[in-house]
Amino acid sequence: MLKPYTNKAWFLVLPVFLLVAFSAIIPLMTVVNYSIQDIFDINTRYFVGTEWYREILNDQRLIDSLVRQFLFSGAVLAIEIPLGIAVALMMPTRGIGSVASLIVLAVPLLVPLNVVGTIWQIFARADIGLFGWALNSLGVDYNYAANPVDAWFTVLLMDVWHWTSLVALLCYSGLRAIPDAYYQAARIDRASRWAVFRYIQLPKLKSVLLIGVLLRFMDSFMIYTEPFVLTGGGPGNSTTFLSQTLTKMAIGQFDIGPAGAFSIIYFLVILLLSWLFYTLMTRNDAK
Repeated sequence: MLKPYTNKAWFLVLPVFLLVAFSAIIPLMTVVNYSIQDIFDINTRYFVGTEWYREILNDQRLIDSLVRQFLFSGAVLAIEIPLGIAVALMMPTRGIGSVASLIVLAVPLLVPLNVVGTIWQIFARADIGLFGWALNSLGVDYNYAANPVDAWFTVLLMDVWHWTSLVALLCYSGLRAIPDAYYQAARIDRASRWAVFRYIQLPKLKSVLLIGVLLRFMDSFMIYTEPFVLTGGGPGNSTTFLSQTLTKMAIGQFDIGPAGAFSIIYFLVILLLSWLFYTLMTRNDAK
């Protein structure tokens, strides 16, 4: 005899829903509320509609920060994804070498973000830092505190050092999940190393690469702590990204309304681009 249908099971989801509402939905609605008001103090505020959104979209600071952010995130993905795949392919699959490789790769991921910035702030100095001293000894006029190109290069190198391990670990787990039967068939057919990678390993890595691309894009697009500690957004505004521009507007200038509109636009850009990445990378599977 079939049991009657009941909706009581939905009560099990209620705690999760309340937690998500408290930690995400309510703060988001608060920011939306700020973005449509002109706030003078806790008791004085006026409804302004979409005025702050129009102002922010015409703000040159947003445009400049957005361009820098796209360039940085594009460079991060272009370097870290292929490099992470290459590292994963070179890692040993068994024995003490495999364990040692996993430990070494996990070390950068355990370092806090502010400590990463401090490490590279010292490491890249020309007077006491090994990296900066080595470049200057080779005749390279390197100074990340005064040269925008050097600052960009240092921030990018710092991010590659910190986060390539994540991509490599994801790819390594995907490679280890491929059944040995595929490799045995490739050996029987005398397939080349490139053919094995092109037709066996890369297709099987699609799911983990999707996760890696989405995680690295979202993290790089929201980067704040590391460049703030390393360069403070300078020299000039050369390494001032969207999150730093937003922080200056909200905390430094206390422009709550424009900062709220900025936050909503920031959120929508990340959401749209993440959806585009997901759609493009899963379209072939859907076909």
